[in-house]
Amino acid sequence: MNKRQLLQSFLAASALSFGLGTAHAQTTPIKFQLDWRFEGPAALFLHPAAKGYFKNAGIDVTIDAGNGSGGTVTRVASGAYDMGFADLAALMEFHANNPDSPNKPVAVMMVYNNTPASVMALKKSGITKPGDLTGKKLGAPVFDAGRRAFPIFAKANNIGPVNWTAMDPTLRETMLMRGDIDAITGFTFTSLLNLEARGAKAADVVVLPYPDYGVKLYGNVIIASPKLIKEKPEVVKAFLSAFAKGAKEVIANPAVAIESVKARDGIIDSKLETRRLQLAIDTVINSPDARAEGFGVVNPGRLSLMASQVSDAFNTKTRVSPDAVWTSALLPPTSELAILKK
Repeated sequence: MNKRQLLQSFLAASALSFGLGTAHAQTTPIKFQLDWRFEGPAALFLHPAAKGYFKNAGIDVTIDAGNGSGGTVTRVASGAYDMGFADLAALMEFHANNPDSPNKPVAVMMVYNNTPASVMALKKSGITKPGDLTGKKLGAPVFDAGRRAFPIFAKANNIGPVNWTAMDPTLRETMLMRGDIDAITGFTFTSLLNLEARGAKAADVVVLPYPDYGVKLYGNVIIASPKLIKEKPEVVKAFLSAFAKGAKEVIANPAVAIESVKARDGIIDSKLETRRLQLAIDTVINSPDARAEGFGVVNPGRLSLMASQVSDAFNTKTRVSPDAVWTSALLPPTSELAILKK
């Protein structure tokens, strides 16, 4: 081999090496839609992003705030987003009401093992138990998860007819404080702290959590488009693995994790959002049910029961198929899901 051939051989090898390096360095862009604003629980996703766990897994994740689980499901179904974080009941409702939709999102990881929904009232209302709600005026946005699932809560607790008032989410707690309504539904870790911010003392608020009163609905899940699952299952697996790694750190040290939320929304109250995150961890992420079943997974019997309850309570066009809304095929190994503190 002469010098010219040797040089050509070297250049070809270098080009190949550079090409491989470039390919290896390429990342898959993923658009991710949260269920709500950049508040405490958003740290579950913003922390691993800030730590570079998604990037290290070969994923370039863009995380956007949301305005309700229904919107998240719809945006993933439309193809505007690849993945998202949404209430499982909202996902079930979409499936059952849009049986012919070609791009129905699928739940790929359980995060909120229990629904965060509860009924909240001020003690001065005289409401102390579910039965006291009969005939009362309740308020919540029309898309609120607690309001949508209220028929299940009412059936489990023999609650008679109630009167509903709809409002913008920002007015819910204000209207309760003013006495315009007797009680509200909402995520406990959202509405309870919002009531405190409006002058209520925790001791003056009656909280009736759905899971404590016979309603064992699952809460929020990570969802993915069927197109992404079919074409790039390895990307979904990598995302869930990186998420689990970050979630373990969030659970272990919420105060540190909140810094990633503060970085995205500088006007948040870090102390308040740390409390909100800790409340979410204690009530729906590291709950007794979650520890019994294991993080990230579902109990098939419980999932089937929820599918039936949602079909009835939401009066869906078709019955919810639990096998269609959920898959465990892309979950990380059990060792990576062992993130809950005893």
